[in-house]
Amino acid sequence: MSVANNGTLSVGLLVLVLLNYSNGVMGDPAVTGFFVFGDSLVDVGNNNYLSSMAKANYYPYGVDFEFGTTGRFSNGKTFVDFLARMLGLPYPPAFADPNTNGPRILGGVNYASAAAGILDESGQHYGERYTLSQQVLNFETNTLNQLRTMMGASNLTDYLAKSIAILAFGSNDYINNYLMPTYPSQFTYTPPQFANLLLNRYARQLLALYSVGLRKFLVAGIAPIGCIPSLRAQAPPGRCYDYANQILGTFNEGLKSLTDQLNNRCPGAVFVSFNTYAAVGDILNNPATFGFGTIDRACCGIGRDQGQITCLPYVMPCFNRNQFVFWDAFHPTEAVNAILARKAAYGSSSNYWYPFNLLNITLNQ
Repeated sequence: MSVANNGTLSVGLLVLVLLNYSNGVMGDPAVTGFFVFGDSLVDVGNNNYLSSMAKANYYPYGVDFEFGTTGRFSNGKTFVDFLARMLGLPYPPAFADPNTNGPRILGGVNYASAAAGILDESGQHYGERYTLSQQVLNFETNTLNQLRTMMGASNLTDYLAKSIAILAFGSNDYINNYLMPTYPSQFTYTPPQFANLLLNRYARQLLALYSVGLRKFLVAGIAPIGCIPSLRAQAPPGRCYDYANQILGTFNEGLKSLTDQLNNRCPGAVFVSFNTYAAVGDILNNPATFGFGTIDRACCGIGRDQGQITCLPYVMPCFNRNQFVFWDAFHPTEAVNAILARKAAYGSSSNYWYPFNLLNITLNQ
């Protein structure tokens, strides 16, 4: 099923803003911290500590991860795990883990929470989660205070200026809000109105992070969610849920415009977006080129397209996981995450980056 390229889905990779590119290896000691804000696509275990139905703290999640089951919604590494390694940094630990304090936070922290959205109400039927606004508060009121105590105000300013923030939000505002008849959003807003609501709320939180000292941002957007197994199960056989993909256009194009606005408005800051929609669409439209054989069902799940019920505890997943695009009803496999990270880090196509491609970022600093 062909995926139309309808917008800039920022799975931004600003993570590369001050990086040197040498022999295909990324890494720069000038990158001091790596702070991750987002949803289940980049959650590394925060929801393990919350009263939530959205958890991945059981096998087969983590079946291919070096540390086993951690709360990652993947068979292995997430997109940000690959980026951390490219930066030469450790995986940023989960904010909610009681051990995430003191020197352990110096390399960065991951605040991402499954079912979280840009809007506070998105995903509320899953129970507790750290929404975008709460994740920003967690950074401002907890992490910053600890860092200030450890390094002092002047050193903290330099540290934050050389750190990188990644934000990956938006999917739950559609999957677990706008597209659900139990939420009032679709009866209150047209798709463009809803997208603009999200962009306004997103901008407010990005400016809040800028105001406390962060300067390098990856703004993450939304992939073609109509092709995930959960939504394919609601579409005619053999098709993606086209309407879900179509309504993303205003948000993704607006996010690209927002990147411009923030770069103009915020002195000393760099905001970069990565077109995730195009990157994932390339894989779905040309799976064999990327080594995939199965794009229309999950490796782990139950029901039509293995997408109606996600992975159950201790149920054996498929064996050929590297040939599947989707791990469960909602999330990609580690193999896809690796490709997306490489595209973001080394990809030369201007379809992916805005406003800079990776190799030219250091020329614009």
